[in-house]
Amino acid sequence: MTVHTQPPGDGARIIDEPLTEALSRRYLAYALSVITDRALPDVRDGLKPVQRRVLYAMREMRLNPENAARKCAKVVGEVMGGYHPHGDQSIYDTLVRMAQDFSQRYPLVDGQGNFGNIDGDNPAAMRYTEAKLTAAAMLLLDGIDEDAVDFKPTYDSQDDEPVVLPTGFPNLLANGSSGIAVGMATSIPPHNAAELIDACLMLLDNPEASTEALVEHVQGPDFPTGGVIVEPRASIIETYATGRGGVRVRAFWEKEETGRGTYQIIVTQIPYQVKKADLVEQLAELIENKKAPLLGDVRDESAEDVRLVLEPKSRNVEPEVLMESLFKLSALETRFPVNMNVLDARGSPGVMGLRQALQAFLDHRREVLVRRARHRLAKIEARLHILDGLVIAYLNLDEVIRMVRYEDDPKAKLIEAFELSELQADAILNTRLRQLAKLEEMELRREHAELAEERDGLMTMLASDKQQWKLVGMGLKAVRKVLGPDTELGRRRSIFAEAPMVDADAAIEAMIVREPITVILSDRGWIRAAKGRVEDPSELKYKEGDKHGFVVPAETTDKLLIFASDGRFFTIPCDKLPSARGHGEPLRLMLDLDDKTAIVDVFPHKPGTRRVIASKEGYGFILPEEEAISFRRAGKQVLNAGAKGAAFAMPATGDHLGVVGDNGKILIFPLAELPEMPRGKGVKLQSYREGGLRDAIVLKAEEGATWIDTAGRTRVWGEWRDWLAKRAAAGKLAPKGFPTSKRFRPK
Repeated sequence: MTVHTQPPGDGARIIDEPLTEALSRRYLAYALSVITDRALPDVRDGLKPVQRRVLYAMREMRLNPENAARKCAKVVGEVMGGYHPHGDQSIYDTLVRMAQDFSQRYPLVDGQGNFGNIDGDNPAAMRYTEAKLTAAAMLLLDGIDEDAVDFKPTYDSQDDEPVVLPTGFPNLLANGSSGIAVGMATSIPPHNAAELIDACLMLLDNPEASTEALVEHVQGPDFPTGGVIVEPRASIIETYATGRGGVRVRAFWEKEETGRGTYQIIVTQIPYQVKKADLVEQLAELIENKKAPLLGDVRDESAEDVRLVLEPKSRNVEPEVLMESLFKLSALETRFPVNMNVLDARGSPGVMGLRQALQAFLDHRREVLVRRARHRLAKIEARLHILDGLVIAYLNLDEVIRMVRYEDDPKAKLIEAFELSELQADAILNTRLRQLAKLEEMELRREHAELAEERDGLMTMLASDKQQWKLVGMGLKAVRKVLGPDTELGRRRSIFAEAPMVDADAAIEAMIVREPITVILSDRGWIRAAKGRVEDPSELKYKEGDKHGFVVPAETTDKLLIFASDGRFFTIPCDKLPSARGHGEPLRLMLDLDDKTAIVDVFPHKPGTRRVIASKEGYGFILPEEEAISFRRAGKQVLNAGAKGAAFAMPATGDHLGVVGDNGKILIFPLAELPEMPRGKGVKLQSYREGGLRDAIVLKAEEGATWIDTAGRTRVWGEWRDWLAKRAAAGKLAPKGFPTSKRFRPK
């Protein structure tokens, strides 16, 4: 039986508010939670909450570098039960990533077992793998027991967790970070820690140092997988100044001679975050689909190190030309986006440049230094207080022994007789008999003097900003010795180079045998290429229900331009067209064309050609043909065709343009009145009260104008100058004998 409970009579459980306000408030809370507690790193330690919790939990488990590793399942359980009440898989994924030397520039977890590989294979289950902290992680945690950072209650208030780690080196930039929040994202590439520390030391010496000066030390990212950075220096400086931009990185390769004039390319480093297995598959698909005509074969001969073997199609192909073509076609070159969106010390998200991020780290290190000094000072004061009491006891040793032996309450008597505190009295009463020797008294006085000297030094440092910054620099120099460029971990892996100026397209075209062909496009959109010239198009055969569309002479080295009614141009290399042995292939499968979009014109690209393109609404302009080329499936939007669509794209081979509208009126005006544009709507060609543009013709004034009548005869139009006027005029009715189709040429 179902029991329905009624709400309280006073309506306390019912909230009367607009739904939009309720949703917006709750969504805002969700968005802020994702931004601050999940996706964005803290600028001070460069960690997200789950990463920080994993490291802190492992430290609490005493998984230090010198100790034995523990099962990852145990670590994940501790993190999930004590600090991070979310899915165990997300925690394990975080732990795994911090252990992968191809993902982290400075791994924070020392993983033992299968933690995945650069091929993209998954790691083993957490019950099979073990982990402990690395030396780099210990640098991040150093001083956490010395009140260096704030702590906050865990999710169940049973324990405390650090708000941020002390962070001995600039981990945010050293290891990088990536994440997608709500309405914002972050993408920070890894860098070389020694270079970052050098930049920090420069900032300490010159707080007003510019980004250009800092880039003298931080030349660019340093990816764990190496690679060659080909981003121009000016672009890198701009990226570091604004916190937004990108870095082009490509694979590192070498030429290896194989004898008899042949060679092969050996790739030993691939771009960051590219899966090697996917890259090999991509290159193999390029060969199979004949999209990489210069590449003959690809093999993966990798063991522990990366070794991809690329064989050229011909030994006549230059290695630089081959690689430049592959950089354009494959993930052998990628662009790593830079968006340095982080949480500042107050927890507010924002984009920071290189200088801001390093200054925020230095400010944090100074705060850690001051807090550790105050913590140490408090410890020294407490110890000195006890030492003062012990010295008094040694000076009055016989009386102290008498009180302990004969008084009923020796603690109270000691406090009363020597004006001691309870702490001092307890320390005296807890002293062992064997420590009552004269030598022990001297040791106490020595310790007292040393601590007093240390206390004075700490108090002087806390009162001097200059000394604080000096100690911050000394600490960074000590860390640099651990992560310096002369160590295996600290040496730079990514190198810098300029991308060579190689015309890979020309080399690819040179590999194609130049032969005449005829491109055949049927009315229903089936395309094919017949060898040689088709003299009689009427002999061509089509599928049942299909008919003649376009027959265009071309060559195998040409680029075929296809003009669609929605104003887009599409480009297909003629050597990639299907053979004419069958009926060809549907053009709409090769391009992103829907059934509602018609084909207006098809022609091979000729460098230097200009075309007059226009819409049926009567607007147009002159287009350099090079601007129409685009090998994207979606094509390139060139003409804003409007609701009626595109009308034509004819060569601008004359000095005058004649247009005729649906109303039968003709207007002729100088071609110079049309602007030359790469894209747009254009200017008005002819004015219409109703209807639109029907046809056009480009003519030369010295040769005159002609049209073709319904019988196919060419008619000379001697009085064509009577129709001359300014562009955008209405024009005059066509002369006698003009085709009733209202076209200069039959369609």
